[in-house]
Amino acid sequence: MLYRLLHFTVRPAALALWRPEVIGAENVPLSGPVILASNHLSFADSVAIPLTAPRQVAFLAKAEYFTGTGLNGWVSRTWFTAIGSIPVERDSARAAQESLDLALAHLRAGGAFGIYPEGTRSRDGRLYRFRTGVAWLALETGCPVVPVALTGTDTLQPVGARLPRVRRFRVEFGAPLTFTERYAGVPAGQARRAVTDEIQAAVHAMSGQELAPDYNQRPTETPL
Repeated sequence: MLYRLLHFTVRPAALALWRPEVIGAENVPLSGPVILASNHLSFADSVAIPLTAPRQVAFLAKAEYFTGTGLNGWVSRTWFTAIGSIPVERDSARAAQESLDLALAHLRAGGAFGIYPEGTRSRDGRLYRFRTGVAWLALETGCPVVPVALTGTDTLQPVGARLPRVRRFRVEFGAPLTFTERYAGVPAGQARRAVTDEIQAAVHAMSGQELAPDYNQRPTETPL
């Protein structure tokens, strides 16, 4: 209910303010489970994608965004609940698997799930090696993966900025990719790596970012 309210009130105003360039929105299935796998440049990415996608897209969000007090806590809790974010404890010993389990349940319920396979924001603009969780989800569910390339969101909300600025940005949704049949019988580890690399190649082809040879690491003092 709250999502629909925001969709018909806040969304038009935000689109008029930021005037994003949106390419390929028709590639996102309007129903059924789908994974949106994107590069990650800014905290604002989790606003940019739901704002421009043709359906509600859920992302994982730190549990503390839902538990704050006072006005700021209410605003944070209301916003992340409204856009369908899924709370997760990022600092637990099983955080990675718990995150995947929550995403899997959302997909099996027919939802759209957004994921950043780099794991955290790129601070130098390069595209870092994708982690294989996205492939695990795709192969477990058999659902399509829509590669997403964001451009300009790093100027929309640079690292350290508390609020988004008025900057144009671009969101490109690529053609859906499916993997289950093509990787039937392939050893699990090999299949996950190959699928992950294929998704990264699709994102890279749209974003044009320089490729980093290794994985990105999340600074412990900075929130995702």
